[in-house]
Amino acid sequence: MWNLEIILSMLAAGALSGFIAGLFGVGGGMILVPVMLWVFKLQGLDGLEHAQHLAVGTSFAVMVFTTFSSMLAQHRKQSVDWHTVARMSPGMILGVLAGALIARYIPNHGLQVFFIFFTVTVAVRTITDAKPKPSRQLPATPALTAIGGLFGVLSSWVGIGGGSLSVPFLLYCNVPPHRAVGTSSGLAWPIAVAGALGYLFAGWNVGGLPEGSVGFWYLPAVAVLSLATMACAPIGVKAAHKLPPRQLKLGFGILLLIIAASMAWKVFA
Repeated sequence: MWNLEIILSMLAAGALSGFIAGLFGVGGGMILVPVMLWVFKLQGLDGLEHAQHLAVGTSFAVMVFTTFSSMLAQHRKQSVDWHTVARMSPGMILGVLAGALIARYIPNHGLQVFFIFFTVTVAVRTITDAKPKPSRQLPATPALTAIGGLFGVLSSWVGIGGGSLSVPFLLYCNVPPHRAVGTSSGLAWPIAVAGALGYLFAGWNVGGLPEGSVGFWYLPAVAVLSLATMACAPIGVKAAHKLPPRQLKLGFGILLLIIAASMAWKVFA
């Protein structure tokens, strides 16, 4: 059973995740996945065979609510490029579904190491602020769909909304930072829905999961975290539109490094 300390800690983590999701156009999964692993440890479930998969699936279920709140707030700011969202979303959805079904066959340790590796890679590129060629633009629809598919597979393996990949990609294609964050929030919602459904079905017949689980969703955590993330995502969106573009990018990169370091400590310490 959860005590008040765990519930309050989860609400605080959910509030932070929602704020970060709105601020940077991400799903918040990079906070939610470690939080879920911490909750499992407190409950004595850290030795669970599918702990990482359950954490990722729960993260996606929470992100369905988080990203919708963030996307709606960004739309009201007219910061979402819906044409780009429409071209990338089909590939992302298929990629997430495929990745979720494959993920159950990947060992926990493999998923965690991959999580750390790609997070550091994206963080370094963001912090160094590598300047793309001024002539570079978004590719044609077939290429965007294929890139969306790749991002979808990678997102499904670590339980993120894709913003950690789509924001740097859009910046690389000379999309202005605030527009990139807003468009990423539009891409994050279909990824979250597809990822949540994929992990639901992938874990449907898996035994040995804790009480309250449906597939790879841990419903008690979904309920508590979603309340906090939905309330705080619009606050993050407002904060993002007050920040200069360079500060927004720098903050995004630093966030990724902190999360990667935290996960690495848990995996290798």
